[in-house]
Amino acid sequence: MKNKTYNKKKILVVFFCAMVMILSLIGRLVYLMIFDAEYYQKKAEDLHERERDIKAARGEILDATGEVLATNKTVCTISVIHSQVKEPEKVIKALSEALEMDEETVRKRVEKVSSMERIKTNVDKSVGDAIRNMELDGVKVDEDFKRYYPYNELASKVLGFTGGDNQGIIGLEVKYEEYLKGIDGTILTTTDARGVELDGIAEDRVEPVAGNTLQISLDYNIQMYAQQMAEKVMEEKQADKVAILLMNPQNGEILAMVNVPEFNLNEPFTLNTGEDGENLSDEKKQDALNQMWRNGCINDTYEPGSTFKIITASACLEEGVVHLEDNFSCPGYRVVEDRKIRCHKVGGHGAETFVQGIQNSCNPVFIDIGLRLGVDNFYKYFKQFGLMDLTGVDLPGEAGTIMHKKENVGLVELATMSFGQSFQVTPVQMAATVSSLINGGRRVTPHFGVRVLDADGNEVEKFQYDEKKNIVSSETSATMRMLLESVVSEGSGKNAYIEGYQIGGKTATSQTLPRSANKYISSFIGFAPADDPQVLGMCVIYNPQGVYYGGTIAAPVVRNIFESVLPYLGIEKE
Repeated sequence: MKNKTYNKKKILVVFFCAMVMILSLIGRLVYLMIFDAEYYQKKAEDLHERERDIKAARGEILDATGEVLATNKTVCTISVIHSQVKEPEKVIKALSEALEMDEETVRKRVEKVSSMERIKTNVDKSVGDAIRNMELDGVKVDEDFKRYYPYNELASKVLGFTGGDNQGIIGLEVKYEEYLKGIDGTILTTTDARGVELDGIAEDRVEPVAGNTLQISLDYNIQMYAQQMAEKVMEEKQADKVAILLMNPQNGEILAMVNVPEFNLNEPFTLNTGEDGENLSDEKKQDALNQMWRNGCINDTYEPGSTFKIITASACLEEGVVHLEDNFSCPGYRVVEDRKIRCHKVGGHGAETFVQGIQNSCNPVFIDIGLRLGVDNFYKYFKQFGLMDLTGVDLPGEAGTIMHKKENVGLVELATMSFGQSFQVTPVQMAATVSSLINGGRRVTPHFGVRVLDADGNEVEKFQYDEKKNIVSSETSATMRMLLESVVSEGSGKNAYIEGYQIGGKTATSQTLPRSANKYISSFIGFAPADDPQVLGMCVIYNPQGVYYGGTIAAPVVRNIFESVLPYLGIEKE
């Protein structure tokens, strides 16, 4: 009797537990079907949806006149959807022939089990259209954009280029990425359980938004002519490289920046040396590409030599340690402590005034006034003029000034620094600093970016740049313009003279390290008109063969450029 009662209780407990479980499952099912239905419906849809990107057109880059320097070319991306391929051998043969690809490579990609496999990107549109017309099951042809540079090598190290994902890698392309890149769109298609796209079901499509247009200060015509001049002098002097920079000293707008040898922007991974990159290790090829892409005007430093005398003279005039009528004597050298420092004129310049000293580019004169200025004041003006900071140019990778620590500078170091040796700056730093000393004393920011435009040509944003006032007095600036004009009209810069124009400027010839290598850098900085500078030009020639004096080989380059550029800019002869 007790066993029967016990069994009935046991059956009731099991029945009760089963009912609780059944009711729990029903409750859970009701919850999922009614209250959480939307979530699971979305999960189910996701399993049957395939998303493909629609690439946004990248914004163009225009020069100062509206000339297109960087634009887009329509290309195609060829892909296969494995589950939809009905005749794999036919697809493999057709794609390998149309795309000029190895059949085995195509086979691996076609036979790979994946939702979508890319066969090739950046395919010419005509080839993409031909493949589309074949109507091969499982083959998708999506239109895309590839960056295209109409002028190939023009300003290559300024403009930069984009990678396979259409994102900027170097130059303005990466600096202004946020304005240029645009927003990609998407295509959403529905598939069955096998992954085959279903016909008759509308695609969800989000249209891409094109990037904005960037307008820059660089002028195509000026850049082209300056680049031709650089290539000519590089060939004539068998130089390693040549840099030319032209800018408006009043506001910092850069009109041209040349770094030859340049490279082809439409083939940025092909070495411009003619060397076959396939024979190099990956590491060596990347090093070679990095060197080819370097913008020497902003990435590399050099000893400026005598062009730095513009800065020493400005500091000494501002501090009042030298006057135009001061007299000096140059026997061809100056002894500082235990060091005999020579002038470029072995026999010396003899007796001369400060004005003649700068016209003659006389080292002993600048040693004397540098020592008068002293270490503390030298560093004070070095900082005041902006030489200790980056210029802020709107290109990536700007190098800073390489300078002695103040506490390590003795009289010998001060003497050599006074005429531009034993420290290093970038060409763009020299151009920006000299611009600031001749424009009335306003430290300007060298730059390319002017404004951003939308697809309809409306201005979206106009860029503003920092300016520091009163780095020298207007009187000192006027004096420097007068002195530098006399360097061209009467002194060492006479090869930059142009009849009918007042040209100011300064030559330089510096020796690279180690001195025993006997390699030189020849340069010239000039500006016009001298009394109201509207354009500043700079030419730097690295390791020229034969005659290497800046006044002999660099000054004529700037003169030739000015002869064409000044009338082009509407600056008339007097």
